[in-house]
Amino acid sequence: MKEPKRLAKTKLLLVDDDPNLILLVKDYLEFRGYEVITAENGRIALEILEAADPDMIICDIMMPEMDGYTLVEKVRSNPKTNWIPFLFLSAKGQSQDRVKGLSQGADVYMVKPFEPEELVAQVESSLKQADRLSQHYKGTDAPPTIHVPHDVNLTPKELEVVQMVAQGMSNREISVHLNVSQRTIESHVSNMLNKTSLNNRTELARWAIESHQA
Repeated sequence: MKEPKRLAKTKLLLVDDDPNLILLVKDYLEFRGYEVITAENGRIALEILEAADPDMIICDIMMPEMDGYTLVEKVRSNPKTNWIPFLFLSAKGQSQDRVKGLSQGADVYMVKPFEPEELVAQVESSLKQADRLSQHYKGTDAPPTIHVPHDVNLTPKELEVVQMVAQGMSNREISVHLNVSQRTIESHVSNMLNKTSLNNRTELARWAIESHQA
């Protein structure tokens, strides 16, 4: 059966320092009709993003030169790339690892080892969601409305952190500025995402600006 034309044109950026996994995942995704670009760490991925415009990023966390956490922060802080669906594919499977990955800006967090069919399903789901959002505000200058509970009450420290998030600062930069651990900042961001029912730092920053929290 012929693959849908949309899949043939869908470009994925796969970032991992394990050549065996790169080969396995690349072959499987290409078999399913995707075009796959690869990078062995976050630094190389950023260089690729300067020239390429992938429809989705699939990324490991622990990599040399630039890890996945740093990459997703840079992707989310850049208006040119902050719309790209981002999937973490990592061996770090503890609950706090998932929370950290999602609070840093990832849309999906999958743990290795994984079933290839599940990866494809997650990729398809993320791309469909991105398509729906694109269709929602196509032809307009306004992005989709963010819905947040009306009774959100941030602590003074959370307000301080969210103002820096809105300025485009990474969790690491905020931790240095406030002289606290990065884990503390991640905890504040995670708490604010739970309070606001938002999905990632990008939405949190936009809500902070639109609601005059920042």
